[in-house]
Amino acid sequence: MLTKFEKKIISTLQGDIPVTERPFLKLAETIGISEKKFLEILKNLNEQGIIRRFGATLKHQKSGYKANAMVAWKVDEKRVPEVGEKMALFDEITHCYRRNPKKEWQYNIYTMVHAFDEKSCYTIVEKISRAVGVNEYSLLFSRKELKKISMAYFN
Repeated sequence: MLTKFEKKIISTLQGDIPVTERPFLKLAETIGISEKKFLEILKNLNEQGIIRRFGATLKHQKSGYKANAMVAWKVDEKRVPEVGEKMALFDEITHCYRRNPKKEWQYNIYTMVHAFDEKSCYTIVEKISRAVGVNEYSLLFSRKELKKISMAYFN
């Protein structure tokens, strides 16, 4: 069971973290505790595995990456751990998931690939395909972003 301050800290971290020399001081002030206490609780949440990591979200379109594709891969189930780990090492991949295949859609690994244009996405996927020895895949290009927000667990 999380304490009141643990919930408040998680809540403050769900939004944008201030771009400042001491962002955790600013966040601590918003909930009325010291920066030291904030960091102690944060460290404890991390050690318990409640908070696993922090990540920055890059607005890829604004940074020059105009194309992205979800790539659905059909991988032999026995090879999923090995192939997934290899795929996750590619810098061009930002997400790598295993999902249950369906009779009508047999793909079981999904990766998100970002590139400067669609042709480059194909080139990257071909390189990954050769590296992992998987030839059955389908690229699903993003055409329009309809919604993109982070999950909020506490308010």
